[in-house]
Amino acid sequence: MDPGHAIDVRGLRRSFGEVDVLKGIDLRVERGSLVSLLGPNGAGKTTTVRILSTLLEPGSGVARVNGFDVATQAARVRASIGLTGQQTAVDDLLSGYENLVLMGRLFRLGAGSARRRARELLELFDLAAAGRRQVKTYSGGMRRRLDLAISLVTAPPVLFLDEPTTGLDPRSRGDVWTTVRGLLADGVTVLLTTQYLEEADQLADRVVVIDGGAVVADGTPAELKRQVGAERLELTFSDAGALATAHRVLTADRPRGDGDLTLSVPVEHAKDIKRVLDQLAGSGVEPGELFVAKPTLDDVFLTLTGQTATGGAR
Repeated sequence: MDPGHAIDVRGLRRSFGEVDVLKGIDLRVERGSLVSLLGPNGAGKTTTVRILSTLLEPGSGVARVNGFDVATQAARVRASIGLTGQQTAVDDLLSGYENLVLMGRLFRLGAGSARRRARELLELFDLAAAGRRQVKTYSGGMRRRLDLAISLVTAPPVLFLDEPTTGLDPRSRGDVWTTVRGLLADGVTVLLTTQYLEEADQLADRVVVIDGGAVVADGTPAELKRQVGAERLELTFSDAGALATAHRVLTADRPRGDGDLTLSVPVEHAKDIKRVLDQLAGSGVEPGELFVAKPTLDDVFLTLTGQTATGGAR
């Protein structure tokens, strides 16, 4: 096992009855980085997180978190991590401050230390003004930020985020993203599962795609997008005659269906775009609209798993 990795997993397997949920997962997360797990429903992402956070025993293989074995040193692992699940785990009848103090005391902080840590976290997560209000009055984004704060009461070096922004509006999601970036700047290691591919693209240093209990891709978002293919120039024409002429002179994908007047041409450099437009001008046709489409993580997801990411993944 490499001590330079906050999370180091080799050959992790887990079955439920006759169903093999994990089929030999290898996963390494460098300290101070964020790695996002993506995959369709039933891929094994949440099972992986539950094993790494000691909520579920591994079937076989070895997994270490912050240098500790999840099977034989579970207490040391739990002392090293924070976990934010898909549902917020806060007491609506307590204030935000009281929730944080209670969690600090449960983690055996002294009364003074628990109160100081609660005030620090309320400031860090921009909840100080609402700290004395009952949590039942909080918005969804505020509740999620409080849930994140609770997972950091003991300042753990490793944080597991299992779909932390599900159900939040775009502004609240952006607030959580800002908070996570701040944690990374402070050196916290984050393992994130998400149903929002934009979230992984924005936050992740690396993306690991799991399908059918196995890792099918591992790389930076840019590397994975390059695997899917080059950028494409999308050209839309005013009528079928212009479309037919353009299709004859260009190396282009055929229209997607009847009535579609758009051609798609692979391009790698600005000079490729100029070449395409010069070829069209030489043939007497001009596109009505054009834009350059870059590969997205959605394209990666579809190519690798055969599914779209709509509706999320577990």
